[in-house]
Amino acid sequence: MTKTVTAALVVMSMLFASTLRAEHHEGERAAIDTALDGFHDAAANADAERYLGYLTDEAVFMGTDEWERWPKHPDFTDYVAARFADGGWSYRSVERQVQIADDVAWFDEVVYSETNGRFRGTGVLVKADGNWKIAHYAMSFLVFNENWQDVIELTRRTRAEKAQN
Repeated sequence: MTKTVTAALVVMSMLFASTLRAEHHEGERAAIDTALDGFHDAAANADAERYLGYLTDEAVFMGTDEWERWPKHPDFTDYVAARFADGGWSYRSVERQVQIADDVAWFDEVVYSETNGRFRGTGVLVKADGNWKIAHYAMSFLVFNENWQDVIELTRRTRAEKAQN
């Protein structure tokens, strides 16, 4: 083969491989979106079994309070059971970014709650037995930079009050 033919074959192979990767990632992205949307839907319907089923056994959920670090077993499982007994919570993703590397994906999303407004969810998913599961989910408040000083002062006051009690 001539160098030109070899170079052309290499370029064509790279383009073909790139196309396959893009198609693979599109399929994986759809599966990840389905898992995350299902996770939120299960919470909205207070379906604890389905909700917890979207988490790996070693999953951790990070809540918005500074002490909230919930391992799935037993802490988060118990919390979800108690909260879902009175109804779940409703967050709908309105914006989501996902990155995929083999059997690991990480994401950030803005979720919206009718009662509480906008939050940010970030996390990591792993693919096991053909299914994407959430290994880590962290929820945080979205605060305008102009409000930081007020939030800082409020947090300091609250921490001081809790320390006195």
